[in-house]
Amino acid sequence: MRKIDVTHPSPPRPLTPRQAGEQASAVLREIGRAVVGKQDALELVMLGVLARGHVLVEDLPGLGKTLLARSFATTLGLDFRRIQFTPDLLPSDVTGASLYDQRTGEMVFHPGPVFTHLLLADEINRTPPKTQAALLEAMAESQVTVDGATRPLADPFLVVATANPIEYEGTYSLPEAQLDRFQIRVRMGYPAAGEEVSILRARVERAAPEAVLGTLASPADVVAWRDVVERVEIDDDLLAYAVALVGATREHPQISIGASPRGGLALVQLARARAVLDGRDYVVPEDVKSLAVPALAHRVSLRPELWVREVSTDDVLREIVDHVGTPTTRRTAAVPS
Repeated sequence: MRKIDVTHPSPPRPLTPRQAGEQASAVLREIGRAVVGKQDALELVMLGVLARGHVLVEDLPGLGKTLLARSFATTLGLDFRRIQFTPDLLPSDVTGASLYDQRTGEMVFHPGPVFTHLLLADEINRTPPKTQAALLEAMAESQVTVDGATRPLADPFLVVATANPIEYEGTYSLPEAQLDRFQIRVRMGYPAAGEEVSILRARVERAAPEAVLGTLASPADVVAWRDVVERVEIDDDLLAYAVALVGATREHPQISIGASPRGGLALVQLARARAVLDGRDYVVPEDVKSLAVPALAHRVSLRPELWVREVSTDDVLREIVDHVGTPTTRRTAAVPS
């Protein structure tokens, strides 16, 4: 009788930080074909992807915020849904609702667009806070509770929200609880003159509204990259540095509400993700320092008198980063693959 091989195949070897970093960098290069001249913004969004976070892209209209989100979904091979947030949008339009089925006589749940891998919450601050709050549970716990039933969301699950400045007509301020659930805030900014010429030239040469991007990854790849981030080491002195930065936001005379402990957790995870993007399995001080503003500035509230003086939270956070002492580290070389 023929002998049957009952041995189980060996599980795939986990990725090294260098391998994960190279794969993520290839995705960024591909997206850069569509989103021209925004390398810093693209890297920040990728850090949010790696660090299991959600991303708030806040800037003026017409700077490519929506294109950025669609490009990440395409290149990462993620299921993509978009919600156009409007003043009449209801919470059930986000999470889904139970509807009566006349054929069976039962209530049947119809999932909303939140049941996806990458959800684009387009112009999220054009809907009232009640509807914005429909995303709170999904963003914090990757689940949705409707009619007493809790349903898990996809893995990975990522919200990329775009927002116009609050000075624009028809916008609402995002509640502090909502802002605190965004791991990182990204500002696009106007392109430089040379970059804008490149945008126009690329549009003329491809003879199509947008570049056609390739799919370089899958949901399983994103999960594998995130597992690599969880293995990145960070020394106690860098944890203390992150705590010092967060604590300084609570003591600064110009800040009325400082960053929460969730801000410190976000800063550490983003720093670990930056290490992976650079091919390292350990965090260096520059990882934490460079991410303090995008990780913490949207979590603090300034005193009202500063609004008249047009002082921004970014300005105050940069001042804090300059004044909080940066620890030193002996680690300088990337680990070999």
